[in-house]
Amino acid sequence: MSIRDAVANARAYLTEHPDEARYRDSAATARITSGLVTSVTGAGGEALTSDMPKGIGGSATSPSPGWYLRAAAAACVASLIAIRAASTGTDVGAIEVTVDSESDDRGILGLDEAIPSGALSVAIVATVEGANRPAIDEVVGWAVAHCPVTDTIARSVPITVEIR
Repeated sequence: MSIRDAVANARAYLTEHPDEARYRDSAATARITSGLVTSVTGAGGEALTSDMPKGIGGSATSPSPGWYLRAAAAACVASLIAIRAASTGTDVGAIEVTVDSESDDRGILGLDEAIPSGALSVAIVATVEGANRPAIDEVVGWAVAHCPVTDTIARSVPITVEIR
C-alpha cells in the first residue's frame, strides 16, 4: 500500500471513529548498566543504548539522550515531509533533515537555577529536492507543525512522577 493510500485510510478511519484516535504511547524503560550507560527497551522489542559525555562522568560509548531527542525530531520531520508530500501529490526528491540545539551545561549541573537544563533553542534545517518551492515550503511547514516530537518540544506538556 502506498503512503498516500495508507494516510487516506487512516484519516477516513479516525474521522469515523474519533474515540479510537487517543491512546497511551508505548513506554520506554531505561536501566543503568554501567556508570552512566543506559539500556533502553520497549515492550515491542525496541532497544537502544545511551551514554553521557566524558566531561560529566560518562564514557561516551553511545549517543547521549539529548542526541536521541534531536535524532527523533529529525527522523519525525523527515517522515512527515514524505507523508505530506505523498498525501498532497507534491513531487519531491531526496529529503534530508538536520536538527541541532544550543544548550548551557550550567543548567543540567544545577549551577544556576535560572538556566534551563534542556535546550535553549532548537534549529531544523530541511533540504528537500523538488521544483515547486512554494509547495515544498508548505509541506515542510506542515511537517514541523504536525510532528509529535517537535510539537512536544515546543509546548509545555504536563509531567507526572511516581517513585516506587
